[in-house]
Amino acid sequence: MMQRSQRVLETIPTGSLGLIPLKSCQQLGQQVNDYLVKWRHSIELEHKSNIAFNGYERDSYLIDAQVPRFGSGEAKGSIKDSVRGNDLYILVDVCNYSLTYKLYGYTNHMSPDDHFQDLKRVIAAIGGKARRITVIMPYLYESRQHKRTARESLDCALALQELTRMGVENIITFEAHEPRVQNAIPLHSFETVTPAYQLIKGLLSHVDDLQIDSDHMLVISPDEGGMSRSVYLANVLGLDMGMFYKRRDYTHVVDGRNPVIAHEFLGTDIQGKDIIVVDDMISSGDSMLEVVGELKNRKAGRIFVFSTFGLFTNGLERFDEAYEKGIISKVLTTNLVYQPPELLKRPYYISCDMSKYIALLVDTLNHDVSISELLDPYERIQALLTKYRNR
Repeated sequence: MMQRSQRVLETIPTGSLGLIPLKSCQQLGQQVNDYLVKWRHSIELEHKSNIAFNGYERDSYLIDAQVPRFGSGEAKGSIKDSVRGNDLYILVDVCNYSLTYKLYGYTNHMSPDDHFQDLKRVIAAIGGKARRITVIMPYLYESRQHKRTARESLDCALALQELTRMGVENIITFEAHEPRVQNAIPLHSFETVTPAYQLIKGLLSHVDDLQIDSDHMLVISPDEGGMSRSVYLANVLGLDMGMFYKRRDYTHVVDGRNPVIAHEFLGTDIQGKDIIVVDDMISSGDSMLEVVGELKNRKAGRIFVFSTFGLFTNGLERFDEAYEKGIISKVLTTNLVYQPPELLKRPYYISCDMSKYIALLVDTLNHDVSISELLDPYERIQALLTKYRNR
């Protein structure tokens, strides 16, 4: 189990801690705040009365920040509390489409562009008064537009540069679609975090008859882009792995991409084995469902889908159908992005809570202590597996 490191308590905080969860991320921000309040109230700290620890123990670290909109759709950022000298952590979910605003009487759902603009408004409202600003953006804005294949924009790189120019020192994201996008800001801190521990914990907590060895289980990457995360998961679990590669039709473009003709499989025999299919996101879900269908055609056993971000942009009907047909057993995603209520009710869905992990990252960074141990979950996963096998 992840616990607060003793080293955290032996260093002076960078500044008085402040959390600013934007409206898109309020539930997650509240959960992170609850952990921080609980931890800092419960510890016995020798230097707690020292002036360097002023404001260290509080009933809430949340700072009221609002982004009201005019009838024309324009908006402004507004900070309701003092932030001078604070170590601020701003949380934003750019995928939260449930939020709306009025535009000339029409109701508009907020897009990633709207959320990113609101983030910049709040940073602008801080006005350079904070000691340090860290942006926690679980789904990295425009991370799917990270490279140029023709005369195209490089939106993700531009966004990162814009944030650092505004004074953001640290950017924390989860499973960046392409981690090398950090090359756009080489002199600033950029961390891409894996939720592997929480996904594995979610599976082990809900399925009690798994045989986690290479004879009974396999990790599958649905495409070549996800190979690295699948290799990591296979290694920490002690399993073999396989992959699919997408054969595309490069003669035309549909919905901004070349359509997939077929999914070709590379790997060992999968007959009768339980399968973990791991990817960074489920967008429409079409590719994922095609992959799990191919696995079932090859007589795979139970199929568990791991994905950091469950976007489900085309709805849940096809996943419902796949579950009813016995093609998928469980779908696991995190609460790092908005989860519609109907998703949480699905019998096959497991939500993996990331709030404690984010609270540990915030608490550790506030003390200016290395987060390297938190970024590598290998030992925690091994402890989890040992506990599961000896249950």
